[in-house]
Amino acid sequence: MKQFKVVVIDDEKNILESVRMVLSYEDYQVETARDAMEGIALVGKLKPEIVLLDVRMPGIDGLTALKTIREQHPLCEVIMISGHSGVEEALQAARFGALDFLEKPIARERLLLAVRNAAEKAFLRRENYLLKTQGARKYCLVGASPVMKELQDLITRVARTDSTVLISGESGTGKELIAREVHRLSRRCEQKFVQVNCAAIPDELIESELFGHEKGSFTGAHEKKSGKFDSAHRGTIFLDEIGDLSLKAQAKVLRVLEEGEVQPVGSNEVKKVDVRIIAATNKDLSQEIRNNLFREDLFFRLNVIPVRSPALRERKSDIPLLVDHFLAFFSEENNRRRKKFSSEVLQSFKEYAWPGNVRELRNIVERLLIMARSELITPADLPPGFVADPGAAQENAASCRTWREFREVSEKNFLSNKLKEFSFNIARTAREIDLPRSNLYKKISSYGIIIPGNLETDEGSPSS
Repeated sequence: MKQFKVVVIDDEKNILESVRMVLSYEDYQVETARDAMEGIALVGKLKPEIVLLDVRMPGIDGLTALKTIREQHPLCEVIMISGHSGVEEALQAARFGALDFLEKPIARERLLLAVRNAAEKAFLRRENYLLKTQGARKYCLVGASPVMKELQDLITRVARTDSTVLISGESGTGKELIAREVHRLSRRCEQKFVQVNCAAIPDELIESELFGHEKGSFTGAHEKKSGKFDSAHRGTIFLDEIGDLSLKAQAKVLRVLEEGEVQPVGSNEVKKVDVRIIAATNKDLSQEIRNNLFREDLFFRLNVIPVRSPALRERKSDIPLLVDHFLAFFSEENNRRRKKFSSEVLQSFKEYAWPGNVRELRNIVERLLIMARSELITPADLPPGFVADPGAAQENAASCRTWREFREVSEKNFLSNKLKEFSFNIARTAREIDLPRSNLYKKISSYGIIIPGNLETDEGSPSS
């Protein structure tokens, strides 16, 4: 069992000793301080789960110290102690974040009960924090390329509103991550994020999943069930692969968008729900509308704010960042030593077409981390069939949507070609293209251009 750390801050020596003795006997790790300044420093050093803090002390008083401790160490639980307690004092302590309030002289059983409650609360608080931190790391958007910076800026602006968002993009580009980021930055972030994969639920069950059903409304409906829209009340619902919804279910989703109402299967009751809808698809919904497979009115209601999830081939400069992110995540998740990717492997990654986009890259990194025998992953470790596409080595300037993006892609391709032409000798390349060497280094770093290992990248003599 975890040994909880406790810091006791009080100007009375006998209180410090008695509390230390009682809690140490119960296997708590106890440290003491005689004033608030010493106590705040001790809390910063030890990062305890629990602090017992006297209200009245010379110098900084306990309530001021409480405010400081709660601001600097939000995962810590604080119990106030006082020999002159009053209702107003206790209320103020509660407003500043104190969990409990003990009166002097402190009864042993009352002390132990308060500390046990604080230990349970601190444990749950830290577990929740770790889960949120791990979730944030798992679902974070990674990338510093121009197209990703533009996307992140759009997400920030979109998140402040309650407008419906339609995310389009190829499979594996991270449409769910975009949806989660919009939710995380929105005013609904403390409420639920409910995900529904419309393509994974059979047509006969999709309405029940989304809107719920009454007992006996269809074969197998043995009890009443709430739907996903109910679960997402006041939060966000993410309808992934919405292009696979049946026309009947589409009509009901349209009703939610227009009226904020859901009607469970087999019920005459209509419920009001407050839900933000984010939808995603890898289909061309305009073509689906022409084929009478998707409602045009629903498309217009969903497409209030269109967001495009870029393919990995459009942001290959992000590949080293993504590899590093996945390496750190899988190493920690599987409790494995972190390995390194050789520059040749990273170059192969940048020349590969990535039909499966970021999801494919993620899977390959996980596989190599587990299967590669040495600490350095080399081209020999790449899976069979992983062949770079020579035609994909150059980013396609024709696919650029802005002048700035076209200019950056063109410049990157020009520099990559020139570096190859001069065997990646940076000094010679800089001289031949009439660019200061320092500027060339900056652009290589900025565009994530990989320089193969074991090459002389700079000139050591005039004859080089």
